[in-house]
Amino acid sequence: MNPRTLFRSVAVAEVMTWAFLLLGMFLKYVTRTTEALVPPAGAVHGFVFLCFVVTTVFVWINQRWSAGTGVLGLASAVIPFATIPFERRIERRGQLSDTWRLGPGAEAPATVPEKLQAWVLRSPLVALLVAVVGIGVVFSVLLMLGPPGSWGGEGS
Repeated sequence: MNPRTLFRSVAVAEVMTWAFLLLGMFLKYVTRTTEALVPPAGAVHGFVFLCFVVTTVFVWINQRWSAGTGVLGLASAVIPFATIPFERRIERRGQLSDTWRLGPGAEAPATVPEKLQAWVLRSPLVALLVAVVGIGVVFSVLLMLGPPGSWGGEGS
């Protein structure tokens, strides 16, 4: 999968999980009909959010985005439905490529992030396993911590 397709796919998934979460919150807090959707919607959205963050950083390195563009990409996941306008913006500006510049037989990596990305692109199955385990660990820790409002402090 190329950078353009990967980023677009994960941006759309992020929007869909936002819709699922907001629907669950609407049913819970506005109509007060059910709370049943909030836990699964929150879990799915949290997982896709983490995938979007990893994807954004990965594409950021490949595309050599400026710090401002990369941070804006990360911030777009926090605002409901903002990942699609961000993806459209960078597409219009020619900031999404059809190729991985550090893939097998391509450009030599220079920095530590580029070396990591080159390893991922040149050893995709091992990298995928490491990524799935890593995201799973982070996701599990966040699930154990519970919703953000229960992380300690007053009112917990």
